[in-house]
Amino acid sequence: MQFTRGAHVGVFGGAKTLMTSLSANLPSHPSGHARRFPDKPAYIMEPSGTVVTYRELEERSNRAAHLFRREGLRADDGVVLLLENNERFFELIWGAQRSGLRYTCASPKLSPAEVEYILRDCGAKVLVTSSAIMIADELPSLLPDVMLYNIGGARPGFRSYEAAVSSLPTSPIPDQSAGVDMLYSSGTTGRPKGIRRPIDPSAAFDAPDRSVEMLRGLYDVNETAVYLSPAPLYHAAPLAWCAGIMRLGGTVVIMERFDPELALALIQKHRISVAQFVPTHFIRMLKLPQPVRSKYDVSSIEKAVHAAAPCPIPTKQAMIDWWGPVLYEYYSGTEAAGLTLITSAEWLKKKGSVGRAFWGQIRICGENGEPLPTGEVGDVYFVSDYEFAYHNDPAKTASVRNKYGWSTMGDVGRLDEDGYLYLTDRRSFMIISGGVNIYPQEIENLIIQHPKVADVAVIGAPDNEMGERVVAIVQPATGVVGDAALGEEIVAFARQHLSHVKAPRQVDFMDELPRQDNGKLYKRLLRDRYWAGRTLVS
Repeated sequence: MQFTRGAHVGVFGGAKTLMTSLSANLPSHPSGHARRFPDKPAYIMEPSGTVVTYRELEERSNRAAHLFRREGLRADDGVVLLLENNERFFELIWGAQRSGLRYTCASPKLSPAEVEYILRDCGAKVLVTSSAIMIADELPSLLPDVMLYNIGGARPGFRSYEAAVSSLPTSPIPDQSAGVDMLYSSGTTGRPKGIRRPIDPSAAFDAPDRSVEMLRGLYDVNETAVYLSPAPLYHAAPLAWCAGIMRLGGTVVIMERFDPELALALIQKHRISVAQFVPTHFIRMLKLPQPVRSKYDVSSIEKAVHAAAPCPIPTKQAMIDWWGPVLYEYYSGTEAAGLTLITSAEWLKKKGSVGRAFWGQIRICGENGEPLPTGEVGDVYFVSDYEFAYHNDPAKTASVRNKYGWSTMGDVGRLDEDGYLYLTDRRSFMIISGGVNIYPQEIENLIIQHPKVADVAVIGAPDNEMGERVVAIVQPATGVVGDAALGEEIVAFARQHLSHVKAPRQVDFMDELPRQDNGKLYKRLLRDRYWAGRTLVS
């Protein structure tokens, strides 16, 4: 049984019922595909060209599972992966998943102290890194009681992962059960928090999960999919999408690092049918010279999904003009309390919306916690039976739920009369200037359109008269000098399109903004520099 093209348009009410019958008849785990088509590529690393088949993935993940058991890890224990987009990343993920473990993926861009914090917080007993991760050199002294493994041979304080698994069985461990990821929030507004979800000890390791429901039922994706993953695998969305495609039996093309022209070349080379991007990827591809953009055939793309950060309306319109109506946008978070979806056809009628609810029901609430009428701006909540908690932080868990038990991911927005959600910004980013609430996202979406701007962040800085003043921190485009003249030009540009209270009163410049690979800005770092009494050099 297979969905027909276009079936996603009306799935909001009935996809889960259809999913039940679909999941019962098709494998939902790489182990099943290793039996069906062992020589099919599970994933391909690019640009290195390394291919890992489903048979190889099955054997490798079984060896990883045996290693975890040998180290004493049992169901509900934790393991941390501190890796770049590495060839062995997914053998470790599937090895942990089939061992019933909680697996945490940490960013190699963290400091050693931050890695130690995450590892201590989640209680992991094993960490696996690679020779490409330089910060790992400092971990043995910080984690003397943790078993440390290194991909790429032994290094001081680490055992060789390859040597450890080389003699282990390629057959499954006898006590397989379903593990789950335990990822940490991005930390853009504070210290990262682990998102802990319940594990069902009786669940079969190869039972379908939410990614199967979403990909089969929502996007009409099956084993024929060839999926491009341009982002770091340690982020929630790339991890979920890649794992979901492998559950379905498709092939994943993993970019070892993102390059806009290489992404276009890989779409053409592998006839990519599905890909997941963030707006930063779109902006970088759109800024390629037209002759470069036009020489690659991207017609194989059936679904280009994006999320993680706000996408400016002109950017999304330009991508639809270029690739056709194949863009799908969703809004969710690592917490996965709820999810919305919007197709290109819907977006062209509801520009700026992130869609209608697919998981959960949306409620917009005021400061008193009560639901607001349609069209009014307030905090976005989801009504859902999906359970999650912030690990070791019951106060934080309680803070994102209101008196009705609804959960929020900290965003502000409104619903229109048709149930479409429009996000205004994050509550923590709101600027209060002269008693007026100002949301930076609207200002950022405008300034990024300026031809001399490569990136921008808008924050509130302390102001003796207004309480806060609007500051735009701009990364100039390549070859452009960030000076007072450009600052005045940007302010004038903003005042042409926004009320003067929203226009920046100050423009500062940075060579590069502190942005994550998934497109999110570390606004906390920018705000701290102002609120600590320090300013950026203009």
